[in-house]
Amino acid sequence: MEAVWFKQYPEAVEKSIDLTQYNNLAEILAESAQLYPDNPAVSNLGVTLNYTELDKKATDFAAYLQNELGLDKGDKLALMMPNLLQYPIALYGALKAGIVVVNVNPLYTPRELKHQLNDSGADAIVILENFALTLEEVIDEVKLKHVILTQIGDACPQPKRFIVNFVVKYLKKMVPKHSVSGIKFTELLAKGASLNFKPVAVTHSDTAFLQYTGGTTGVSKGAVLSHKNMVANVLQTDAWMRPFLQLGKETIITALPLYHIFSLTVNCLLFSKAGGHSVLITNPRDMKDFCKTLSQHAFTTITGVNTLFNGLANTDAFKALDFQHLKLAIGGGMAVQQSVSDAWQKITGIPILEGYGLTETSPVVSMNPLDATEYSGTIGLPVPNTDVQIRDEDNKELGFGEAGELWIKGPQVMEAYLNRPEETAKVIDVDGWLATGDMATIDEKGYLRIVDRKKDMILVSGFNVYPNEIEDVVALHSGVLEVAAIGEPDEVKGEVVKIFVVKKDPDLTKKDLIAHCREHLTGYKIPKLVEFRDDLPKSNVGKILRKELRQ
Repeated sequence: MEAVWFKQYPEAVEKSIDLTQYNNLAEILAESAQLYPDNPAVSNLGVTLNYTELDKKATDFAAYLQNELGLDKGDKLALMMPNLLQYPIALYGALKAGIVVVNVNPLYTPRELKHQLNDSGADAIVILENFALTLEEVIDEVKLKHVILTQIGDACPQPKRFIVNFVVKYLKKMVPKHSVSGIKFTELLAKGASLNFKPVAVTHSDTAFLQYTGGTTGVSKGAVLSHKNMVANVLQTDAWMRPFLQLGKETIITALPLYHIFSLTVNCLLFSKAGGHSVLITNPRDMKDFCKTLSQHAFTTITGVNTLFNGLANTDAFKALDFQHLKLAIGGGMAVQQSVSDAWQKITGIPILEGYGLTETSPVVSMNPLDATEYSGTIGLPVPNTDVQIRDEDNKELGFGEAGELWIKGPQVMEAYLNRPEETAKVIDVDGWLATGDMATIDEKGYLRIVDRKKDMILVSGFNVYPNEIEDVVALHSGVLEVAAIGEPDEVKGEVVKIFVVKKDPDLTKKDLIAHCREHLTGYKIPKLVEFRDDLPKSNVGKILRKELRQ
């Protein structure tokens, strides 16, 4: 398809990137430590590291891995913790040493953890002690050589470190008893400071991350993301965002976990390149503490998923904040609903600008122009050096406005699924195009619109019904806080639409919702079943899990 989207690019956005700028991701932090040595790099729990300090601690971490643990280039280090300062220290330390980072969701069950550690071949793990009991249950069934234990307050100076760790462990009782022994993170850094770091030659072809998919369509698979993939996506998002950022002067709120690919690439790597300040939110579900942290920073950018923005927009403490510095709110990970963006813009004065990406694309594929002044309902335009196609079930390319599967080609597309050549061949064709599994359309200007996941599509009497459309309409009702739509088996129609609703208005009834849907939806799309719930099942990043609702 002709790249019609270039005509819609903001004037200052470049249409291509120069991949030769960096050989690897570690060079990005090294450059920022030179350009912005005293700028705040990351903050958490009231503690801030500037770029010089972050670079030094990462080097100390790398030196310990090399000298004390004997880890070499290509070995694998799992990181299992929420947003804490220990994460970027360990992340950049591993990247400096040419070690492959395996990001692990700390909320994994023992079964999920065992699968990921064995599938990735992880040699070592950095784990928050709060989750050590999970590791204990599988430690004899995995091949880890080293365990590095950290506590929530470990990046704090004394006496704050002692106080935070004491309160978490003994007063709040957030650390289950376990028998896992390992190296203490604080002792590791202290020892690493006295050791010599040996620089490692890392190139585009070397693996940077084994980033695991959510496993929603089966067993979780490890996407092999090379330094080329990740550098490319950092440069692609940088080209898109740089004209709207002041280098060395931006503060981004990082509520999505850094082990999630969206937050990892945009909030961590991209904002490191921009000399920005990333404020790490350890527990965004604690809205009171979250808003207290927000009140302490003149933040200019925030990223999140629809449920996060919705939660903030319905929190009084958030509405009372000062938004004079806020320039950008970027949504991804799931569809942003118009009702949520409208409520957000009413409070903050700016819309939520939606982007789109996948674990398999490092992740950013498209973004809305950052000079947009209102919600568009699209996932924007392909970012530089990205080609897109919409294909039908026979793999034929479709035209403008026709719904089909979205295919992607660009330097950010993963190398493969780890040790799964057959699975890789199912999604990447011989010409390097990646099948996303998402149904989409593209218009004459190049704007992409996600219709829904192929597997989530509901078939009512032979008609395709997309859950996203149903959810968008239901969410417009003022009495609805959250909604999810699925297909329910039906003997006559094959499937009918069922919605699960969390009420904002306690007096909301099924009759109210059906009447509302009749105003906005054609007959076969109107929900036949309505179930009210106190909450909806969500992933670690707040994405509503339709799979669990179907079960």
